[in-house]
Amino acid sequence: MEKIHIERNTVQETLIIPLFARKLCTEQYPNIFKDEKAVELIGRLDYDFSRINADSFSVKFGALETAMRQYDMAAEVQEYLKSNPKAAVVNIGCGLDQTGENCDNGQCKIYNIDLPDVIAVRNQLLPPAERVTNIAADINDFSWFDKIDASHGAVFFAAGVFYYFKREQVITLINAMARKFKGGKLVFDAANKRAVKVMVKEIINKSGMDVDAFTYIDNLDKDLTSRLKNTKVTSRGYMLGYNNLKDKSVSKTYRLLAKVADKFMKMKIVRVDFI
Repeated sequence: MEKIHIERNTVQETLIIPLFARKLCTEQYPNIFKDEKAVELIGRLDYDFSRINADSFSVKFGALETAMRQYDMAAEVQEYLKSNPKAAVVNIGCGLDQTGENCDNGQCKIYNIDLPDVIAVRNQLLPPAERVTNIAADINDFSWFDKIDASHGAVFFAAGVFYYFKREQVITLINAMARKFKGGKLVFDAANKRAVKVMVKEIINKSGMDVDAFTYIDNLDKDLTSRLKNTKVTSRGYMLGYNNLKDKSVSKTYRLLAKVADKFMKMKIVRVDFI
């Protein structure tokens, strides 16, 4: 099978790190997270993965962070589907992530949304199955709303996406979603300014952008909740809010770092219910 080439320094290249992280998650923390498709897809891409030092401490902990984020997102999606089994499950900024498909209950409708270049690769590697729709769109162009069948409810999630938007864009998007999708909910991950600065350091160095151009949340009420309408906002710890990480595959050092991440970096999963 011919491999799909991924160009350096393109939007498509942004798919690589989270995909590789999900592969590491599957290998290192199989009791917490498994994504066998990620392992398969890595083998189908023409890309120099040797650039990623899989043995480094930071990369391994980053894989654990990825595992917990996807675990948390899946937990929220599955909870919503219990009460709304035919709902729309919408992966915002999907990349090559299959959380929506992994939560499929046989009745829901699954939508994956990302930029055209990304969806082009996704369609090649992950052609949509029954009840799955891949949408090529700019997330900030709300015309994609009309492509979502939310007649039986809708649960949206954005994993590792909103950091790279301006805060005003995120607030405008959420308020628009709240008006359009009443009874639905949105889940996304967030962190404080210190944490976001670490996350996007490489991007900032390359682009010259200031960290203030990115969305971070130091104070949930001041930075987000007070700016939203017709919503109920709650949050839980990103690393330990859904799983205590007491699995034997997770070292004591990583558990300690998980506590630090939740408490001092304010890494959290934010849930916005549209009321």
